[in-house]
Amino acid sequence: MTVSELLRTAAQASKAWPYEEARKLLKRYSPNGSEGGAPEKGHILFETGYGPSGLPHIGTFNEVLRTTMVRNAFHALSDIPTRLVAFSDDLDGFRKVPDNVPNQAMLSEYLGKPLTQVPDPFEKFESFAHHNNAMLREFLDSFGFDYEFVSATEQYKAGAFDEALRQVLRRYQAIMDIMLPTLRKERQATYSPVLPISPKSGIVLQVPVEVIDAEAGLVRFMDEGETIEQSILGGGAKLQWKVDWAMRWYALGVDYEMAGKDLIDSVTQSSKICRALGGRPPEGFNYEMFLDEKGEKISKSKGNGLSLEQWLTYGPQESLAFYAYREPKKAKQLHMGVIPRAVDEYWQFRGNYPKQAIEQQLGNPVHHIHDGKLPEGELPVTFGLLLNLVGVMGDASREQVWGYLQNYVPGASAETYPELDALIGHALAYHRDFVAPTLKRRAPDANEAAALRQLDDQLAALPANASAEDIQNIVYAIGKEEAFGFAELRDWFKALYQTLLGADQGPRMGSFIALYGIDNSRKLIAEALAA
Repeated sequence: MTVSELLRTAAQASKAWPYEEARKLLKRYSPNGSEGGAPEKGHILFETGYGPSGLPHIGTFNEVLRTTMVRNAFHALSDIPTRLVAFSDDLDGFRKVPDNVPNQAMLSEYLGKPLTQVPDPFEKFESFAHHNNAMLREFLDSFGFDYEFVSATEQYKAGAFDEALRQVLRRYQAIMDIMLPTLRKERQATYSPVLPISPKSGIVLQVPVEVIDAEAGLVRFMDEGETIEQSILGGGAKLQWKVDWAMRWYALGVDYEMAGKDLIDSVTQSSKICRALGGRPPEGFNYEMFLDEKGEKISKSKGNGLSLEQWLTYGPQESLAFYAYREPKKAKQLHMGVIPRAVDEYWQFRGNYPKQAIEQQLGNPVHHIHDGKLPEGELPVTFGLLLNLVGVMGDASREQVWGYLQNYVPGASAETYPELDALIGHALAYHRDFVAPTLKRRAPDANEAAALRQLDDQLAALPANASAEDIQNIVYAIGKEEAFGFAELRDWFKALYQTLLGADQGPRMGSFIALYGIDNSRKLIAEALAA
């Protein structure tokens, strides 16, 4: 068997969620799940949606990343070509002026108008939507995503959706029958699947609409007290959100789109509408939302949780991808404290990958982060250990950190370990902004002080180049000595972390002392004993 044949065989049985999702797509066109059965359009279409009323954020990254992982998994299972469309809902009416943009008074004059008709508050692009679309494309390009950008405004105005819009008018009553039972009584009285764009004000209107001629696309509605007859084709209207989503699935032939748990109802109603139009809703699944440190849902308006920029300040992109991959259907907290663990777990899984059988590799998160093409290189120290080193060094520079690392890892440099060099930058930033304000060393208790003196004596007897393992054995032995009265070994380690490092948790002490140096570590002990 060739490598690709081995991969395909293993992928057909893999329980990794991207492969499970990809197998849904195989069955979509091949009921028995076998190879073949390409759709008439000749490819499988993946879609992600973006509302350009705000800037791209961590949720945007996660959705495109996870969709890309399913797309890559499908490539392992099938030779059918695929496309990924990043669709911008930029014909939406401008509902609210964001808090984080300039020229707010000017923007408030354009409420209700399509986002592509709202001036750019940053004064760089022809509209607010064009600005945010450019930010989205720059954002996705910076992560190397393979996608095609599609603008709702361009599609509507070019007539690409005209036939689908006629179908919406033909099935107008069926759509109303699906939507009205889901609405409150007051909303039922004014609801329309079609939102005409006013010829007077240019506003996207939320008014009842009467279908005059489905084939001509003609509807009748009231606009500022006047009865208007207008075609919804060629950009004369847009559709209400759930209807718009369904129409897009139908018009483009979308095969796969995932969504957050908060959109389960939208997926249900849009799927019914897609079927009413004569289409087939896409495959997909609903992922759970991120929570903040208190377990509350992250909200852009509240500003709780972590932004994408924050994560990438304190950890590399791969660590965020690792965190996004794991258990997508489980609610996870997203705050500063999860970053170091995500960094170290990513490297742990990456280190395991080459030694694994192909079946295990397909279940390894790094396989999906790198699409099976892992970069070369290893990490000689953990990110946690780096953080502890930076913590005791205080206001350190990158060069100073490398000085310690070169004693610990012979021949280490930014050239030989470029990923470690990047991690040093993240560690310095994380320590400066998040760890340093929380560090507080406490004085040792009497039994802890006695144990620290014993540790100091034994370190003094070691050669400067003693191994981390030899040091760790000494630390263990002291913690087990009944004379020092530690009920459990972890009480000794906690004492070391609190008295020497000023934290409740810490590294493997043998590794830390070897990295920081025996003499420097003895100075830490002396400072603790003098406290």
